[in-house]
Amino acid sequence: MQSLVIHRVTALDLTVQRRPWPFAEAKRAEIDAYFAEEQRKKPEIWNGQVLIGRDAHFSGGRLTANYFETDFASFLAWRDWGFPDKDVFNGFGMGALLSSDGAFALGVMGGHTVNAGRIYFPSGTPDLSDIRGDTVDIPGSVVRELEEETGLIPGDYQLDADWHVVATGPAIAMMKIVRVDLPGSTLRAKLEANLAAQSEPELAGIHLVRTRDDFTATMPHFVTAFIETQLPG
Repeated sequence: MQSLVIHRVTALDLTVQRRPWPFAEAKRAEIDAYFAEEQRKKPEIWNGQVLIGRDAHFSGGRLTANYFETDFASFLAWRDWGFPDKDVFNGFGMGALLSSDGAFALGVMGGHTVNAGRIYFPSGTPDLSDIRGDTVDIPGSVVRELEEETGLIPGDYQLDADWHVVATGPAIAMMKIVRVDLPGSTLRAKLEANLAAQSEPELAGIHLVRTRDDFTATMPHFVTAFIETQLPG
């Protein structure tokens, strides 16, 4: 299991640089063949541009890192082949939905996605729409993913000020607690109604976590590790 560290962070300093990715250049033919096969199995996936990071540093309550652009095919191959380039990481924002009675609400990924069946908070690898000037807007990415995946808009919730950043080596999850003034069962019903109204929902359902007994094998370790820090006792 990857080593895991959770940092409490007050600010994100994430810059965008233009640079080649030697892994993607060296493995171009293999990557293209791999993605073609994955796309054959799941035609809904497409080879857009995403942002991945390197040079992460935690100091004084801040996370600094550099991001660069690559294609989703290269990112997917890197992920699925066991992260062969150890100098880069997948750094993404997550909206940790929390109900008024202490239940976390997580999404169950739909069968047409590359993470089918996995259960975690609304999130997404940042892409070109998350660039603001020469920085990566992870707070904006969290707001966007919340709306795209669950239908929630800023007036529906309150965001905590700090970030809980879970670092595992190849992944850095920047989690923001998203407080909704509804009890868990009502929140789940609201989110499931929003999903039912979407023509192509990314999520197949909503899973509530109140205690460790609600953890499942399809929840990533970095998600359960974060939730454990928030549970009473």
